[in-house]
Amino acid sequence: MDVVNEILGNSSKESNKYKPVTVKKHLELEYDLGTLLAVDPNDFNIDLYSKNPNEYFLNLARDNTQLLLNKLWELPTERVEEAVMVKLPPPKTALPRMKPVPKPRPLTKWQKFAKEKGIQKKKKPKLSWDDQLKKWVPLYGFKKAKAEKEKNWVLEVPQNADPNEDQFNKKLVAKTENVSKNDLQRLRNIAKNKNIKVPRFGTSNPEVSSAKDLKAAITIAKASTASLGKFQDKLHKEVEAKGVSAITPGASRKRKMTPLEPENKLNMNIVESILNKKPRLDVDKAVAKQLQTNTFVENSQQKQGTSKGSQKIKNKTNKKPKGSKGHRAGKKGGGRKRR
Repeated sequence: MDVVNEILGNSSKESNKYKPVTVKKHLELEYDLGTLLAVDPNDFNIDLYSKNPNEYFLNLARDNTQLLLNKLWELPTERVEEAVMVKLPPPKTALPRMKPVPKPRPLTKWQKFAKEKGIQKKKKPKLSWDDQLKKWVPLYGFKKAKAEKEKNWVLEVPQNADPNEDQFNKKLVAKTENVSKNDLQRLRNIAKNKNIKVPRFGTSNPEVSSAKDLKAAITIAKASTASLGKFQDKLHKEVEAKGVSAITPGASRKRKMTPLEPENKLNMNIVESILNKKPRLDVDKAVAKQLQTNTFVENSQQKQGTSKGSQKIKNKTNKKPKGSKGHRAGKKGGGRKRR
């Protein structure tokens, strides 16, 4: 009996760990099963929240999730590969998106053709049987290249071909050209989807002028003569270029209209200047002019004062030497005296 009681006690403890499936609420939740959304309109229990907020929110989230799952299992179900699936109804709540819905990728040229003709893509096997090698060979990869080397270890030279031509190199060049052709077609599909014009043959060259550039060059060259193109004959099917009047000599340019507000303001200023008898006095301009005259006068006075002082100093320093009172300092020694 002790063992039975112990087992029953352990089972009751384990059952107490899991909460019941049924949850009671004062107000029923609002559901949007299409988006798996449940809104709880009931009020918060402030007493339980103040005691332990984390535990309160954890229990509240668990109860609402249990109610949402109970509603989901009321919907029709179906079994798909040993799994029970629930068919969700269309959503009621419009959820906002940060970015717009991605557009479907446009079809390539081959996909459009296959859709029109009803051609369906069949899944190819990864391996194919090779009768020559007597084994299964993959359709692509390094094992395929290795098998090709084993099978094509010798190549037959055609009758019309040069006997000294390397057939292995010729086959390699043809393969690289085929890869380049497929890559070019892929780029053409991308350009077509993005509405980019691509030349039909070859690649686009930015150094080659377009028809629009040639028309502009012809129009400017004709107007660059002395008569501004008045006596120049027109070419066959010649069309004058548009949008080149700014760089064409002698071309008539349309005058840009001035906006209304500055023109109205300008006219009002003219009327006020005519009607007002007293001339307008610009105080800032008058003060600036007076300051300029004052500084000019002060500078001129300072210059005059400095010039007088320098003259006095020169007069003091540049005095004539005093005479020797009739005595001359003659040469020492004998010599002829002058009378």
